[in-house]
Amino acid sequence: KESSAASDVYKRQLYRILPLEGGLTIYSANEHLQLLMQALACDVEVELDLGAVDELDCAGLQLLILTKQEAARMNCALRLTNHSPAVIEAFELSGLGTFFGDPILIKPASE
Repeated sequence: KESSAASDVYKRQLYRILPLEGGLTIYSANEHLQLLMQALACDVEVELDLGAVDELDCAGLQLLILTKQEAARMNCALRLTNHSPAVIEAFELSGLGTFFGDPILIKPASE
């Protein structure tokens, strides 16, 4: 029983970081959907690093919403981090920033 309990603790403490890059658009939605769904698992914490996302359209927003909903259904903690300027702009235009509930750090403009 000890190994089973240890295994349960290990599962709860599993943490995955998934960096996304390029466009999160209708052209890449299917590819990203498969990647995101594979990253989710019960009782796992997943961090989506959005720092290298340079384009986000309505399909990309829908994909992030679906991922958030599927994570909640699976009891998987999902956090969106390192929001790129394209992601911040899409969240502001759509009003979805609060839906995801993750803090968005605004980076100072490059000199």
